[in-house]
Amino acid sequence: MKLGRLNHVGVATPSIEKSLELYRAMFGAEPHGAPFDLPAQGVRVCFVDTPNSQIELIEPLGESSPIVKFLDKNPLGGQHHVCFEVPDIHAAKAELEAKGARILGEPRIGAHGTPVFFVHPKDMGGVLTEIMETPRH
Repeated sequence: MKLGRLNHVGVATPSIEKSLELYRAMFGAEPHGAPFDLPAQGVRVCFVDTPNSQIELIEPLGESSPIVKFLDKNPLGGQHHVCFEVPDIHAAKAELEAKGARILGEPRIGAHGTPVFFVHPKDMGGVLTEIMETPRH
């Protein structure tokens, strides 16, 4: 397996709207589309395009959201994860597990509509890492 393209950097935020205001004011950036809910992952999401990647703004969708604890520790929000593309999600999962990496759950459909999984930060130098199958379009 080769490390693929950096797809996005996930940034946890208590308010997507306030974060978009900040990105507009500081960089003139606009959202890629309207924010949308991902109930299966417990988050609300909005992407901001950069010239070579995206920023994924993620806001908790209720008190049981997996990012609530992150925001408890980081009330202003902050970098939550990085996401890299791979051509085959199942081959990548099998290879990483064979190398001893702890995979956090089974592959599931992510915000881009393709399968994703996360690798435990303790197995990635302290960085929560999302692995995403490269979109076909």
